[in-house]
Amino acid sequence: MPRPSASRATARPAYFVSDSTGITAETLGSALLANFPGVAFHRHTIPFVDTVGGARDVVRDIQAAAATGAVPILFATVKSAEILAELMASGAVVVDLLGGHLRELEAALGSTASEQLGQYHGVGDIERYFARMRAVEYAIEHDDGQSMRALDIADVIVIAPSRCGKTPTTMYLALQYGLLVANYPLTDDDFPSDGLPAPVAPHLDKCFGLTTTPLRLSQVRHERRPDSVYSSLAQCTLELRRAEDLYRRNRVPFLNSSTKSVEEMSAVIMQSMRLRS
Repeated sequence: MPRPSASRATARPAYFVSDSTGITAETLGSALLANFPGVAFHRHTIPFVDTVGGARDVVRDIQAAAATGAVPILFATVKSAEILAELMASGAVVVDLLGGHLRELEAALGSTASEQLGQYHGVGDIERYFARMRAVEYAIEHDDGQSMRALDIADVIVIAPSRCGKTPTTMYLALQYGLLVANYPLTDDDFPSDGLPAPVAPHLDKCFGLTTTPLRLSQVRHERRPDSVYSSLAQCTLELRRAEDLYRRNRVPFLNSSTKSVEEMSAVIMQSMRLRS
């Protein structure tokens, strides 16, 4: 059996446990852990813990982790009091991400919270759900300039040189917020003129640009095409300089993606473009 790496062996175990998909537990728990950048965490997401037996399996895993190092931290989004009680007995530091807040809402609304499982990421509002699915289809069709159809209905058109983060940002905005987002790659053919590329020029007010650092872009491109002109530092520097000049000439808002997460970039885009989900 391989020995754990030194970094993993010294990292604090952090468990995200949910009776549903685990997305809420992981998102909220990670947001709290982000406030402690000096601490390393070994993360485990365990979804669909919706029985006492399943909770006991998790407890055994947590106790095994605790026997080899620091006391684990457990972030839980579990409605069942019985299941939560099992997790509380694990010996981990348990952060109940729902308990207190649900009680506060019950008091404020004069209503008891439903005990039905898996509602955090269920379909919920059916119209909102289908709007997100339509947005994802639109994003796929318009990824990397594959289609110029119906750009007039786009909420945002993300433009940038290749590998600056257009696609993940586009997909996040579509799936998370139901926005219609296209993205267009800036290539050598787009720079003879001072204006925006012809396909997106009529939609200047919808355009948002991305840039990055030459070194970061070269590293990302090297993974795709190693030792090529495409991934060379000189080519990356040239493309980014031309792109940023293009943004400034045409007053296209833009941001540097090199140190930002997809979530952060999406928030900046929505605020800059004054969009609402």
